[in-house]
Amino acid sequence: MDPTLSYCVVNTDGRELLLACLEAIERTAPGIEREVLVLDNASRDGSAQAVRELGRDIRLIENERREGKAANDSRLLREARGRFCLLLNEDSELTTGAAEVLLEALEGDPGAGAVGAQLLDSGGRAVPCAWRFPGVTTALAGALFLHRRYTVQSGGHTTRPVDWVQSSAMMVRREAVAAVGYLDTDFFVYYDECDLCKRLHAAGWRVLYAPAARAFHHDQLATDLGAGLPRIVEFHRNRDLYMRKHGSAAAALAVRVLTAWAYGLRALAALVLPRRPARVYLAHARQALLPARGESLGDRALAQGNASSSRTSAS
Repeated sequence: MDPTLSYCVVNTDGRELLLACLEAIERTAPGIEREVLVLDNASRDGSAQAVRELGRDIRLIENERREGKAANDSRLLREARGRFCLLLNEDSELTTGAAEVLLEALEGDPGAGAVGAQLLDSGGRAVPCAWRFPGVTTALAGALFLHRRYTVQSGGHTTRPVDWVQSSAMMVRREAVAAVGYLDTDFFVYYDECDLCKRLHAAGWRVLYAPAARAFHHDQLATDLGAGLPRIVEFHRNRDLYMRKHGSAAAALAVRVLTAWAYGLRALAALVLPRRPARVYLAHARQALLPARGESLGDRALAQGNASSSRTSAS
């Protein structure tokens, strides 16, 4: 008999965070028929071996070469047997009762295709995790520094429909995501779940945000440009991809300009404000305006994969 719920975890070199994520899963939804799937994304830190050493009933999938999050999530969704699938990053840690709340939201609303939890930073503070779809209007709100008022849809205390939710802790109805073709692998990471939610809406499904379901998201983003620049490149490149896929070329250009303006102002303000990363804001501004420039996470993974294949062939 197929389980009700499939936990689908993607891990990339996050051994200790992955183990904490799996421990949290062990504490959740004990009365629900479930399965746990872990996709290890060609990690080099012994993550896959650590999962095996747990000795638990965990289905481990090991990538030989690094893939994007959209591709990995899609593979897990295709492999899963549950009617509902809870997508998790290795740096996501469910709190007690979170899975039950998300499951109740989807079972109670047959027209809902996905539901997102309220994310918490490592200090336990709620962070924005549901938003209006990107567009010229939301970019203008960001340029006027009104994005938290007009773009962020998370917060409050009641489960309700939103445009899109972050996939760090997002439960989906498997039949719904299968019907729309899973996640678009053109998005290596960032905006892949936004694109999925957009297509769910277009197919007549609702997307929900459930604030009573809470999950820590131990964000690993770096403020050091040496480590963080490929993520900045990936972020803006995929926002531009989303805009060109779901809007016009003119709208995509307007979003690039407005976003660059907002980050440029932040960079100027950071010159006089303490503990503000002016160089990071400036990098965002440049990348927003010219998203095709630079090396992204996807570019780096492709280069590493090609180098690994070359070494294998040579040996």
